[in-house]
Amino acid sequence: MKNILLPTDFSENSWNAIKYAIHFFENTECHFYLLHVNRFENIAVNDSALMLDAEVIDKLYIKPSKQKLRDLLRQISKLNIEHKNHKFYTLTDFGFFIESIRKQVDEKEIDCIVMGTKGASGLEKIILGSNTADVITKVKCNMIAVPENAEFVKPKEIAFPTDFSLSHGLQVLQPISEILENFNSTLRILHIKKTKVELNNDQKASKELLEDYFNHNPYTFHFLSNKKVEDAIQCFVESRDIDMICMVAKNLNYFQQILFHSKVEEISYHTDIPVMVLHEKNKYYG
Repeated sequence: MKNILLPTDFSENSWNAIKYAIHFFENTECHFYLLHVNRFENIAVNDSALMLDAEVIDKLYIKPSKQKLRDLLRQISKLNIEHKNHKFYTLTDFGFFIESIRKQVDEKEIDCIVMGTKGASGLEKIILGSNTADVITKVKCNMIAVPENAEFVKPKEIAFPTDFSLSHGLQVLQPISEILENFNSTLRILHIKKTKVELNNDQKASKELLEDYFNHNPYTFHFLSNKKVEDAIQCFVESRDIDMICMVAKNLNYFQQILFHSKVEEISYHTDIPVMVLHEKNKYYG
């Protein structure tokens, strides 16, 4: 049984992520936890005088949130999908967003968080909304970030960008192995470098470790030279018809352009392709 956390702000964006998660885990026994956080920082700014009155807080924020979550459950029940493997629970919290997420991850022993991303809009063109970016970088839990335009398709082609610096244990890659087996997917291991430099001995050793780890799954290695990582990813996603990008959180500094850079005029994968980020300390996901 897997425990999946679905944070929601009741937007179309978060609804899209919920639908994706339910389809993605359709054949997996899951407890889905729908969580809405009444954010302390928002209420403190807007209604500072109410902070001392728990009864008013409950009336104005908690009860309406619970009703919206019940409405969301009814919406889920109307999806064209069989829920024999799924149980749904609703959660409301009042506090700081990241602290609320961490608390639920610990208390409910969450295996994976699935969140929507808002993509680029207006002049502030960023790939991830601030909430999603904060969860990826501040919560030690595997996560799938679902872009606003992403529709669920079985992930047949999965891109795994790596710098061949396996400072993490190979066990962190177990979710990728599970996806490959569950969906009969092919893994495209992608190494991007700024110049045409040969792999050093440590990188060659890491490459061999990956070959051993995925030896029961279909995989291929791909080597690209490009000064801009995001351009290389875009080219690769388009040429291979990639359905999902997976990366390890410890590589985020190296690959931060993929998720956090600000110039995305020529980048489309951020609005279409789900990204899974894996954390070393997260328990088994599969």
